[in-house]
Amino acid sequence: MSAHCCHHEPQKTSNGPPPPDYRRVLWIALLVNALMFGVEIAAGLSSGSVSLLADAIDFFGDAANYGLTLAVLSLGVAWRSRAALVKAASMLGFGVIVIGKALWSASQGVVPEPLTMGLVGALALAANLGVTALLYAFREGDANMRGVWLCTRNDAIGNVAVMLAALGVFGTATAWPDLAVAAVMACLAITAGWSVMRQARRELAGSGFSA
Repeated sequence: MSAHCCHHEPQKTSNGPPPPDYRRVLWIALLVNALMFGVEIAAGLSSGSVSLLADAIDFFGDAANYGLTLAVLSLGVAWRSRAALVKAASMLGFGVIVIGKALWSASQGVVPEPLTMGLVGALALAANLGVTALLYAFREGDANMRGVWLCTRNDAIGNVAVMLAALGVFGTATAWPDLAVAAVMACLAITAGWSVMRQARRELAGSGFSA
């Protein structure tokens, strides 16, 4: 979710500096996403929901993206590319972990607790909608600013998917709705992480530095 919609080729749509409030909003968004990452990791482990763990990856990716966007405001391209490599490696690692957890849960027949899934999914949706509202005023800025807003807006889809998975688990008393959503989200994280890593390596090579 976050990674495949937030990473863009460098574009120039505005040569002016970002609005002064933009940095403060990014810090708020970063803290909210980091907090929700912790909440969903804990809830996913306690409830046995793999889709919550996968959604936690999305929050982690968003927090990293906000951090990188903050870094864009003050650092050169080589350091931004190195930071992107760290983000990509983390996303790949979490994606692989979620796939492994999904396979293990499928083999063990573990059925997650749907009430926790639904409640935490609703909390995650509220968090993303709140961050989207904060970023709304900056949606027409340069490519990076618009990309951050669109990414956050689209992340609500992942939260709704988790809530639908919770309904599916409740209705079928099986883990398959949860595992299906988790598998899709984990695959998106892995492919996006790989894409970000390739582009970061190209940018480093273009700037005369090596990864």
